[in-house]
Amino acid sequence: MADHRLPQVDNLRTLMVAWVIGAHALMGYLAVGGWAYDEVNEVTFAPGAELVVTALIGPSGLFVIGAFFFVSGLFTPESAARKGRSAFAMDRIVRLGLPWAVSALVAWPLSVWLAYRVAGHEVTPWALVAEREPFLDSGALWFALVLLIYSLGYALWPRRATGSELNGHHLVLAAAGVAAASFLTRLVFPARSGQPGDLHLWQWPQCLGMFLLGIAAARSGWARALPDRLFRSSGVVAGVTVVFVPVAALALGITNAATGVDDFVGGWHWQALLTAVVEGVLVVSGSVWLLGFAQRRFTWNGPLATACARAAFPAFVMQGPVLILLAIAQRPLPLPAEAKAPLLVVAALVASFWLGHLMTARGTRQVPAVRTVES
Repeated sequence: MADHRLPQVDNLRTLMVAWVIGAHALMGYLAVGGWAYDEVNEVTFAPGAELVVTALIGPSGLFVIGAFFFVSGLFTPESAARKGRSAFAMDRIVRLGLPWAVSALVAWPLSVWLAYRVAGHEVTPWALVAEREPFLDSGALWFALVLLIYSLGYALWPRRATGSELNGHHLVLAAAGVAAASFLTRLVFPARSGQPGDLHLWQWPQCLGMFLLGIAAARSGWARALPDRLFRSSGVVAGVTVVFVPVAALALGITNAATGVDDFVGGWHWQALLTAVVEGVLVVSGSVWLLGFAQRRFTWNGPLATACARAAFPAFVMQGPVLILLAIAQRPLPLPAEAKAPLLVVAALVASFWLGHLMTARGTRQVPAVRTVES
């Protein structure tokens, strides 16, 4: 068996997982919410600090999840071709479906139940499974369920079109498609709305669009080398858009992330259209640039980087219980959210990756490092 790794992509995936864990740690103390601990938190950021945190993680939050699906799509054709359709589908059911089921039915409800109990709420674990909105909430593992659905769809698709070499025009069309589909989808499913299984249907145009773009990019050889011209142009577009988001928010009078944003999350509003356009531009340009940047800069390949790469997916799976338990542990500390949130970020990153390392070191089945050739 030949195992030729792509350490740049391994490292990119590690850093994206770390970003998700850190963002969830911060979101637990935001008034605007977005993570389960915000339902029972004992302190929240002051309005000014909340605006700063939202401005820092908000723009990147518009494309990091899409970047995950982009990278997943980038390596799906090779994996399916190597394993065969049936084996590929079964592999994804085991690696993605089982963690989701355990999280949705056991780990996440118990974690949220414990947080509720510590906060003084009378609730049972079963109520958090059967009655909590959305039904079958799995915390961060909604990503695994949606990726499983897309992967099975790929395995069942009757033919594999070769397509043409991707260029800048294709990226423009992809951004426009994501924007239009997001706006139309959110007429029915507004952003941050819940659906059974926590499917994030309002985010599917981004997720599915980037998964398909990754598949197309795989046929253009982008997993190994993104063309310099596309790397530079994507970086310029992404940079301008990231700067535009907070400037536009202030210009539109948004000084509190928890209020005054209803027209931006969906419906026949120009604000919702603006959000969809910004999201489409940023998720395409940001994901492509991030891949190119990783290929050019994330080249470290030592023992620590390798261990972190192997522990990344288990860390992603474990983050929910880890974040909840650590937040509960520091709950008695007489500190403001501005101090507790950074402490939680550091502790959760260390604990999640440490547990992930223990799982992989003991041979626990997990998503392997990215491969280019395996025979």
